[in-house]
Amino acid sequence: MVPTLREGDQLLVRYGAPIRPGAVVLFRHPFQQDLLVVKRAAERRPRGWWLLSDNRPVDSDSRSYGPVPDELVLGRALARLRPDPAWLAPGRRLERLLLSPRLVRVPGLARRLGAWVEEV
Repeated sequence: MVPTLREGDQLLVRYGAPIRPGAVVLFRHPFQQDLLVVKRAAERRPRGWWLLSDNRPVDSDSRSYGPVPDELVLGRALARLRPDPAWLAPGRRLERLLLSPRLVRVPGLARRLGAWVEEV
């Protein structure tokens, strides 16, 4: 999940929280269910969530194991606690504000505060 998360980061996770596209989620790996994994929810599909790594060259995500069933998605990461605290899941109102035409001109502000911006 580099650049969003780095080794040593700790997450505050809300178990059972509703998932929406762009959220950073904690889930059980579909093939190794004793392994907990953190990825970004890209979209909802008929058989589960399509989860992708923020580090695009890494393909250990839904590109290799397909959609992750809902029962394996445990919760949504709310904040990165250390070493540099940052909110990873702003509320809908804050997300709309961050993506407004006025604030979207501030480079990296929306992504820094956890609003999902698809890079083309």
